[in-house]
Amino acid sequence: MLQALIDKSQERVTGTVRLKLYKGNVIVEGRKSPNSLYSQDLVTFEEGGPYRQSDATGFIRINALCLRQLGNVVKGGVA
Repeated sequence: MLQALIDKSQERVTGTVRLKLYKGNVIVEGRKSPNSLYSQDLVTFEEGGPYRQSDATGFIRINALCLRQLGNVVKGGVA
C-alpha cells in the first residue's frame, strides 16, 4: 500500500534539478519542471498583481495570537 501511495504521488513529478556538491554537502542550485505550480505572475507584490495586502490580515492575527499565548506562558500567566 505504501509503495502504491508513493507511485501515485510521483506520477506528475518531472523536470530537472541542478545540484552543487561541496565538501560533503549537497546544495540545490536550481530546479525546473513543466508541471511546476510556481508562477512568476502570482508571486509579485506589484500593483495590479493577484496579491492584496488585506489578504495577510487574518494570517497576521492568528500568528499574533499564538505569540501572545506563548508570552503569557513564558511570563507564568494564564495559557
